[in-house]
Amino acid sequence: MKIKTHEKSVSALLVGAYDKDRQLVKDIFRTSGWRLFEAQDRGRSLRCLCRHPIHVVIAETDVPDWHWKKVLNDLLGLERPPQLIITSRNADDRLWAEALNVGVYDVLAQPFDRNEVVRVVESARRHFEVRPMRSAGASLASGAVA
Repeated sequence: MKIKTHEKSVSALLVGAYDKDRQLVKDIFRTSGWRLFEAQDRGRSLRCLCRHPIHVVIAETDVPDWHWKKVLNDLLGLERPPQLIITSRNADDRLWAEALNVGVYDVLAQPFDRNEVVRVVESARRHFEVRPMRSAGASLASGAVA
């Protein structure tokens, strides 16, 4: 029997404050049966990424001391890079085009729309499965993101 997308498990890391959207994201993950980790800064995020298999990282564009481009760079240094979804209250065509051109999976506008979050996270999870692993030299252990 073919597994439906919503039945596949997703493990994601939510990076940032998300004061107004946090409860919605938690509810989406709970009702979908997905696993959600949370971190508000780079250090906690990197520790989580080292300890847990993460398929998708959802990060605000304005995390203090961890601009979304640095997040992407750090993720690409991992052996199995998760898909990066960035979020912004000021998401516009310029941000979307720039982000996608450098390797971000997608951009979500805040405040979140439940259906859009589910669609984008499920799609990112599917793309994680087909993304190739990186060489062992490009990992956290090599100091690429420390």
